[in-house]
Amino acid sequence: MSRPSTVPPGRPQQRRGALTPTLIVVALIVVGFIFFANVWTDVLWYQQLGFFEVFLTENLARIAIFLAGFAVMFAAVFFAIRIAYTARPVYAPDSEVRDNLNRYQAQLEPIRRVVMIGLPVLFGLFAGSAAASQWQKVLLFFNQEPFGQKDPQFNLDISFYLMTLPFLGFVTGFLISVVVVAGIAGILTHYLYGSIRLMERGVFTSRAAQIHLAVTGAAFLLLLGINFWLDRYSAVLNSGGRWAGALYTDVNAVIPTKAILAVAAALVAVLFIVAAVIGKWRLPVIGTAMLVITSILAGGVYPWVIQQFQVRPSELTLEKKYIERNIAMTRAAYGLDKIQEKRYEATTNATTGALAPDAQTTANIRLLDPNLISDAFSQLEQYRPYYQFPSALNVDRYEVNGKIQDTVIAVRELNPNGLSANQQSWLNRHVVYTHGYGVVAAKGNKFTADGKPDFLQSGIPSTGVLGTDASYQPRIYFGENSPDYSIVGAPDGAPHREQDRPAAKEGDGETQYTFTGNGGPNVGSFFNKVLYAIKFQSSDLMLSDGVNAESQILYDRNPRDRVEKVAPYLTVDGNAYPAVVDGRVKWIVDGYTTSPYFPYSQQEQLSDATKDSQTTANRTAALPNTSVNYIRNSVKATVDAYDGSVTLYAWDDQDPVLKAWQNIFPSSLKPYSEMSGALMSHVRYPEDLFKVQRELLGRYHVTNTDNFYTNNDAWSVPNDPTVKEEGVKQPPFYMSLQMPDQEKPAFQLTSSFIPQVVNGSARNVLYGFLAADSDAGNQKGVKADSYGQLRLLQIPPETQVPGPGQAQNKFNSDPTVSQALNLLRQGASAVLNGNLLTLPVGGGLLYVQPVYLKSTGETSYPTLQRVLVAFGDKIGFAPTLDEALNQLFGGRSGATAGDAANNGQTPAAPAPGGTPPPAGGTDAKAELKAALDEANAAIKAGQEALAKGDFAAYGDQQKKLSAALQRAIDAEAKVGTPAPTPAPSGSATPSAAPSPSPSPSK
Repeated sequence: MSRPSTVPPGRPQQRRGALTPTLIVVALIVVGFIFFANVWTDVLWYQQLGFFEVFLTENLARIAIFLAGFAVMFAAVFFAIRIAYTARPVYAPDSEVRDNLNRYQAQLEPIRRVVMIGLPVLFGLFAGSAAASQWQKVLLFFNQEPFGQKDPQFNLDISFYLMTLPFLGFVTGFLISVVVVAGIAGILTHYLYGSIRLMERGVFTSRAAQIHLAVTGAAFLLLLGINFWLDRYSAVLNSGGRWAGALYTDVNAVIPTKAILAVAAALVAVLFIVAAVIGKWRLPVIGTAMLVITSILAGGVYPWVIQQFQVRPSELTLEKKYIERNIAMTRAAYGLDKIQEKRYEATTNATTGALAPDAQTTANIRLLDPNLISDAFSQLEQYRPYYQFPSALNVDRYEVNGKIQDTVIAVRELNPNGLSANQQSWLNRHVVYTHGYGVVAAKGNKFTADGKPDFLQSGIPSTGVLGTDASYQPRIYFGENSPDYSIVGAPDGAPHREQDRPAAKEGDGETQYTFTGNGGPNVGSFFNKVLYAIKFQSSDLMLSDGVNAESQILYDRNPRDRVEKVAPYLTVDGNAYPAVVDGRVKWIVDGYTTSPYFPYSQQEQLSDATKDSQTTANRTAALPNTSVNYIRNSVKATVDAYDGSVTLYAWDDQDPVLKAWQNIFPSSLKPYSEMSGALMSHVRYPEDLFKVQRELLGRYHVTNTDNFYTNNDAWSVPNDPTVKEEGVKQPPFYMSLQMPDQEKPAFQLTSSFIPQVVNGSARNVLYGFLAADSDAGNQKGVKADSYGQLRLLQIPPETQVPGPGQAQNKFNSDPTVSQALNLLRQGASAVLNGNLLTLPVGGGLLYVQPVYLKSTGETSYPTLQRVLVAFGDKIGFAPTLDEALNQLFGGRSGATAGDAANNGQTPAAPAPGGTPPPAGGTDAKAELKAALDEANAAIKAGQEALAKGDFAAYGDQQKKLSAALQRAIDAEAKVGTPAPTPAPSGSATPSAAPSPSPSPSK
């Protein structure tokens, strides 16, 4: 007899559907395929680039470590729960408690098996993920290389601290976490099933629970003892005191007590094992209490007493040995131990002919500011709105007519945002507009008569001393501002689809091109289209006819990003720079091996140490916010601007950290002996390493322990006086320079020092000048011995050489200079101060600053109009550096500057559109003179009205002044030479330049 239906009449009978499980399965499949798409596209990217070894090794290491961490945590938690469950008592002694536990057990029983597996799996996933993130420590441990240098405390090789101790610390910490988690899981299970009870008479524990707890406690204490023992070695890495490393209190109190605590923890662990056997808990409880008390007294109180009552009263005497260690090890860790130091008795008297011994340096003084000249490059060399130049250009050097010429260089990159609104289609952005075109370079020490860059390489097609379209590949597919991805390539004979460049002749339209290199993974197959459509979330990529069987997809195109992906163990310098090398445009990128584990070395935070006006203005990338106490420029990398190929060269092949990574990735780095001579000639000392070194050198130029302790000779990097923001450091500058102990000029990276800044203030006088030799030579595979040599000039404090801030203040406050610049500002133009260079020439320190004018027109660009120079308390101001130096040094400097050919051809102020003015005749000159006379009269009348307090009359005179200046500018445009500066005295023939021997106001 069938059971009657319980469904109410009129309601359809419900069936358990499969909709929810189906949706879950579909969701898992979709998520899994998206994950697969991202992984497989990475595989294709690394394979195409030739660095699949890096991807495979890193990910296999991550997977293996994840599985090991997962297995250990899973096994510990699973067996802790399983053992506790198996050992549960059959009867509970307390019925009331048993009833409560029975209810919990009844609720848990249906899902008990799931929980007993699920909880270990969950904790295992967390543990495995945490462990996998430590893959670098694990690989370095198993592939470590010795330093051949021992620490002064334990006499162990430095590699123990950089490669062994971090691994042991990771393993110990991980195992302690495993024991704690497993122990908690076991205790909760014992409690749930009645093996542990809270009773009125105390805590009841079954025999099985006692053994379980004893074993867990013993394991925890044993690991804690190992951790105490490792802490002894970690003392030499301590950075919490005034100086890094193990100091007097650490050596005489902390290290011995850590050893005592390690032994005590091991003994208490033995007591727990004994308690598990005999069932008596008094000894382990007492032992644990004693261990806690000992750790408080010996680990905290005792060192504090030693520090307060023994060290502080006699700190210098007791800490002297450890300060010496800190100085020596810090200088070694940062590459400061081989610096050449020289006392520089700098003069402040600018005597006639003083620059004669420095004629080569003077001829190479750079006038073009790479941070200001970008707009000039754009207006003169951009050609199309879909091209762009970076906001900050780069300084390099090339051989021109047998001589080394400092250059300001940039590549003409693609700017997809320069397309008009009706051109912003997917096809245009990813298939048609794919690359930039050509290199543009200008002489660093020269400019044209009208203030424009003097180009060495320019134009479309690209022409100049660096080559032509026939001698080097000008197309820029990989750069710092490239699109996120582009589709390039086509079968032979297919029509060109890529926009290439403007035609050589006016009116010939645009040329087309098809990429012919091997720059990215193939995206021609349907499967790869689907993968990349998912990766870039674009259905157009899968459906467009712009994607063909031979198509390649180019992405991750920033040179720094590419190097970081193929060398994940490197910290990459914030400034990649382009160079024309062996017929290609190559981006040169510097890579660093770093560590925070070098004993007795001072910690530095990379982001803070490298912060200056360049990073603040986002002209160069900032380094990560990580602390290190060891750094080496171990790798020079190149990225081909055409096909994106990456080559890593082991530059510092003696660096043990790099050697260890070469053991891990044996085929990813090439020896620097394979670097071509052309590439060698463009290698330079890296900026971020230099910034870190100069930051440390502010204190660690002092090697005398007593002086270092008192900190009475500490230095700071001066703030950049050319920016508005306060407290922003001056960046280092590249220039060709001959230091006092050198026989000829070399390409150098330079910086200066002033007394230590305390509470935002310091005497802005020069105490030091640092230069890093950046010439690696031009021979294939041969590194010049002088490359990387740091030279420090220490200037006696009594010399009173003005610092950069004082020099800038002299420029700004000099009446003649200030008046001339103010008049130019009122003439609808902005005056821009270029970088303030410091050079040790003429027996003293010379400051050079170019002055640019930029009109208010939309298409305007800065033109170099004047040059400011200073030596001691004297300054010079003229249209050319050569004239300014002659002014400064009594009418004859003794050397010729690079812009001497422009003498007598005073640069004209730019017209509102930025176009250089045409030449004019005598009528225009008369108009110019009359307008300037009116301007002088208006200035004088305005000053008299202001003195009387007649502001209305002062306002009228300002209007007359503006009108006169506008007439002067109009007349100046006809003349082709700049207007002489009106003098406040109203003289008939005012002058724009100061007298031959000007001096600032006091």
